Amino acid sequence: MKLGIILPGGVDRGGEERVIPVFLALIERLARAHDVHVFVFHQEARAARWTLRGAQIHNIGDGRTTARAVLAIRREHRVAPFDALQALFSGSCSLVAALAAVLIRVPYAVHIAGGELVALDDIDYGGRRRWRSRLREAVVLRAAASVTAASAPIMDALRDLGIPADRVPLGVDLDRWAPLAPRGRTRATLRLIHVASLNRVKDQSTLLMALALVAKQGIAFDVDIVGVDTLDGRIEGISRELGIDDRVRFLGFRTQAALRPFLAAADLLVMSSRHEAGPLVLLEAAVVGVPAVGTAVGHFAEWAPEATLAVPVGDAAALANGIIALANDEARRLRIATEAQRRALAEDADATARAFMAQYEAMTGAGRRLGQLA
Repeated sequence: MKLGIILPGGVDRGGEERVIPVFLALIERLARAHDVHVFVFHQEARAARWTLRGAQIHNIGDGRTTARAVLAIRREHRVAPFDALQALFSGSCSLVAALAAVLIRVPYAVHIAGGELVALDDIDYGGRRRWRSRLREAVVLRAAASVTAASAPIMDALRDLGIPADRVPLGVDLDRWAPLAPRGRTRATLRLIHVASLNRVKDQSTLLMALALVAKQGIAFDVDIVGVDTLDGRIEGISRELGIDDRVRFLGFRTQAALRPFLAAADLLVMSSRHEAGPLVLLEAAVVGVPAVGTAVGHFAEWAPEATLAVPVGDAAALANGIIALANDEARRLRIATEAQRRALAEDADATARAFMAQYEAMTGAGRRLGQLA
């Protein structure tokens, strides 16, 4: 089978930085048995091609990206026909998939992987903030041969829009991220970790306010914050204003290999996001035996209360209380860690690849081809 995958980024030719690990794991597994071509919009400024994890990467580059991506897919189809196209993210990716599918007369699938179905106007985030985007999504998603999403809250959003979909979590690559059994705490000071780009969607200001409340309750802790700073030091400034900068380390970006020791050493992952389709880091933490407290989005919402502790979005006091609850109840912390790991291992990268392959076989076998409808 020849597959075309459309991505905005995450497939850097070095394979370490500027990558999306779950997508690399999926691409690698699909490429073991099939001819996989990845069409990426802006990995590099200029058009280029390279091989990564067994797949051919077609970097479109800057300028007229949508039109050029569609034409690139059409050219490759003429070399040897595609059987199906897959947009990993909706929005621009699914639009390219839909347009190309009409031209080359193959079915396409869409995986909702981000904020395509939300509208957070106060921070200018989400794919449903403008009527044109909502109309485009309605047309593209309804014409897709298959729509998938990683977590129950996204499935609920699709259901509310009348879009049939299947739940397909994006699992951890256990070949590169080996499991570790949940472990008891080894020191009095609670070791916390937060992994996310510093931006308004991840809402680190709420996290820091929660940590300040934890400090006021006399809980000894330190926290590593791992992620690219997109807010020009604002979050570090908040930590100083709250008087907890001596407990917080901002580590910036870390590759997967460099991140693992920090995550494995933590007692608790803490997240404060206003929206998540996943997140992957919750699954990665679970695989290495680390439980999590976070806002009720994505997997946090669907796993609570057995496998995570979830609190309302934007509620610093509730997030602080969640952290304190697990700091003071070691048996509960370990129970949550054990159940979270069970779920993450059951839905690993191999399971993800099997689900996507079953989707492609159903799409191509059923003959649901957009070109036949056009």
